[in-house]
Amino acid sequence: MLTEKTMARTLRLVFSGTTLAAGFGFAGNALAQTQDVQQAPIARVEITGSAIKRIDAETSVPVTVIRADDLKKEGITTIEQVMANLSVSQAQQGTSQSVGASTGGASFADLRGIGQNKTLVLLNGRRLANNAYDSSAPDLNMIPFAALERVEVLRDGASSLYGSDAVGGVINFITKKNFQGGVATFGEDVPSHGGGRSINANVAFGFGDLDTNGWNISAVIDHQEQYPVNGTDRSYNTRYPGGLSSSTFPANYYQGGDSVNPAGPGCTTGVHLIPDGGTGCLMTTSSFVDYIPRNVRDSGLIRGTMKLGEHELGVEYLTSQSIVATTIAPVPYGGLYMNRLRPDGTANPYYPTSGLDPAYTEAFMPDGVQPGFAHVKWRDMPNGVRQDKNTNRQQRLVVSLQGNIGGWDYESAVTWNENRVQEQLFGYSDGGIITQGVLNGVINPFGDQSAAGTALLNSAALSGTIQTARGQSTGADFHASREVGDWLNAGRAAALALGVQGTYDKFTSAANTEFAERVVASTGIDPNTFNSGTRHVFAGYGELNVPINKTLDVTGSVRFDKYSDFGNSTNPKVSFRWQPTQSVMLRGSYSTGFRAPSLYEIHSAQTYTNTAGTYDDPINCPGGTPLPGHSRAANCSQQFQVLGGGSNTLQPEKSKNATLGLVIEPLKGLSVGFDFWALKLDHQISTLSQDDVFADPVKYASVYHRNPNGELSVDGSQCPNPATCGYVDLRNQNLGGIITNGLDLSANYRLRSAAYGNFTFASNTTYVHKYEYQNSEGGEWHQNVGVYSGTNPVFRWQSTNNLVWNKNAYSAGLTAHYKSGYIDQDPTNHVASYTTFDTFVAWTQPKGLGLTVGVRNLFDKDPPLSYQDATFQAGYDPRYTDVLGRTFYARATYTF
Repeated sequence: MLTEKTMARTLRLVFSGTTLAAGFGFAGNALAQTQDVQQAPIARVEITGSAIKRIDAETSVPVTVIRADDLKKEGITTIEQVMANLSVSQAQQGTSQSVGASTGGASFADLRGIGQNKTLVLLNGRRLANNAYDSSAPDLNMIPFAALERVEVLRDGASSLYGSDAVGGVINFITKKNFQGGVATFGEDVPSHGGGRSINANVAFGFGDLDTNGWNISAVIDHQEQYPVNGTDRSYNTRYPGGLSSSTFPANYYQGGDSVNPAGPGCTTGVHLIPDGGTGCLMTTSSFVDYIPRNVRDSGLIRGTMKLGEHELGVEYLTSQSIVATTIAPVPYGGLYMNRLRPDGTANPYYPTSGLDPAYTEAFMPDGVQPGFAHVKWRDMPNGVRQDKNTNRQQRLVVSLQGNIGGWDYESAVTWNENRVQEQLFGYSDGGIITQGVLNGVINPFGDQSAAGTALLNSAALSGTIQTARGQSTGADFHASREVGDWLNAGRAAALALGVQGTYDKFTSAANTEFAERVVASTGIDPNTFNSGTRHVFAGYGELNVPINKTLDVTGSVRFDKYSDFGNSTNPKVSFRWQPTQSVMLRGSYSTGFRAPSLYEIHSAQTYTNTAGTYDDPINCPGGTPLPGHSRAANCSQQFQVLGGGSNTLQPEKSKNATLGLVIEPLKGLSVGFDFWALKLDHQISTLSQDDVFADPVKYASVYHRNPNGELSVDGSQCPNPATCGYVDLRNQNLGGIITNGLDLSANYRLRSAAYGNFTFASNTTYVHKYEYQNSEGGEWHQNVGVYSGTNPVFRWQSTNNLVWNKNAYSAGLTAHYKSGYIDQDPTNHVASYTTFDTFVAWTQPKGLGLTVGVRNLFDKDPPLSYQDATFQAGYDPRYTDVLGRTFYARATYTF
């Protein structure tokens, strides 16, 4: 039976916020776990969000703890899935967004919806290397899920301890320590619809007991394999014509007016064609696009720990590889020319005769183009679909030493992180050969090929490495904490922590120039791309916790960061925890934070690419009607060229964070939490919204750079040549701010029954009251809650509710996930709310065989209709929903 003193500390643990789980069945176990702690030797622990080691895991900031064992029962096998189940996460980029984009197949975390680069991700308390392509944030796919013991999510800013990026919160993935024995797991997931099957297997083993033998060595090897869901495997792309493109098969052609297509007025022949509203056609490319790409992940983690008297030496090595292969539509060519006559003076047999002027000329004509030519927009169907293979490799080595010296609990480490990414392309074609082939009448863009045309197309087929990137981070850190006396006779000692840290970061990203030159028309990647940057960072920080009396603690912390490239940043934080009774606790905090501009944002080379969606040129085609002298085919409903790239004038993003929380226990076994949070971000680093730029050409007139014909380019091969290139300048800059606030709600209840077993209910909900952003410094504020604005919506409500039963070796659970609806990118459509249910049954044994079977998306809920065009997938938004549908899974585990 617990003593009164033990019960008081038990309750403090429950109410501290560090044991309030996110609906994964952990919070209800807090009482039982604390009883076990009382019988074991008391050890000081360090919780995410504090540098002070303490006997009780009590902090004044909201921390969510999730047990990996509970995640595995729910069929979760990847870190990306973990993030999708957090109510505080507004996920925006997952593996599926690598389709049609150079992301390296990365998946990122995004707490509070303020951007993936403003959530700090840690592995065992230390940083990972950022994804090498954009150096903004670590790829979650690089973290070995099978090695996890728990995940700690700090739902508050923490730059006062961790420095840059800890604005929206901190996610600390913590692996098993002092692991002994072995466990092997094999699992398979099978959707009830076609495509998307996945398998996962892992083995973990450990030798030696740190407490009795003085050493421990453990290792984990994890393999995960996901098969693709193709565009034709689901019916969502038939909800509306998605991925519209004026580069078609057969081709559109024009001179100075509307496009014409041989498929006829109804566009009834050809491949995935629909009328464009005039005499041409548009291709719906979404049928070619992977909804989920093929991906294979392998990771290994080895960890060794040895006691050296009062000290502990640790060595940890992580290696991970993620391979993501995507498929999109064949290569589009939007800026081809076709001569009426071949070079030998004979008639071009493929030249259209309908409606073309044999004397047609323009103010500027490229070399080899003769009077009477036609513009052609064609899709290279003969060379098949395009494929992209991203290979992402991560390595990390940490050598640490911790212990106690003179009453100080200290921990130090040297770390080395590296991330390498390689992007390979398949099914592409040489733009120079295609251009000349169409111009000279060898390639037929309107139908079947001759032997000569086929031979030329075959010779134009290309595959190769388009670009590579490498990021490295080397660092050393030291921090120590100790009690410093009961200064105010509160019955508890004050505690102090001090720390220093230094890192050296560098990255390079380069195009394979020779290959990139030949595919620039369809990739938009500058063949001369070479991005490179380095920086040194030095930091010092301190944290002081002072008990004011028996019920009130106040904590203050501050950190100073010095960057070699832009200057300094100092960020303080103050927080309190007041517990007037055993069943009530009030907590709160206020802090400032910052995010340093990434090396990529500063140093990335200028690159031309297509707009994400189609637009009317607001000057040459206002309201969808072309002005005289400007053709519809080149100015209306087009993907225009935009210029992106870095800037060395960028300054850090700055933030202010505040939280106020109440946790109560109205009944035995029931705890309820309310945490209000508010965040203000200034000088956010981004690019202007394409939607805004094309909607207001007067306000954004300075970003328009037109070619000598007064038009914007529609093909990558036309840039950067000033004689043909017209573009919109969307390079990185410090823009306006973000203001957001809301409420995190949690409820956890555990009912124990000797006859019927234990029942645990956990509910976690995030309500966003306000989310407004600016597109420029001092600009107007745009509402984003419940509205698709800019590039995404912000959900008003997100909730995860979990009910788990267990008795002896058996357990079962039911989980409900909810996202509220919102006004779509097309404001005439309201995206419906999205609710799914998961269930499982498990049989576990301390030794021997264990089995878990379950169903995700039990009722086979389809993603709601969305007209978003921020991703290549059409008909729904893959950033917030699961395309797999009802999925059955089974996991067999053998413990030895």
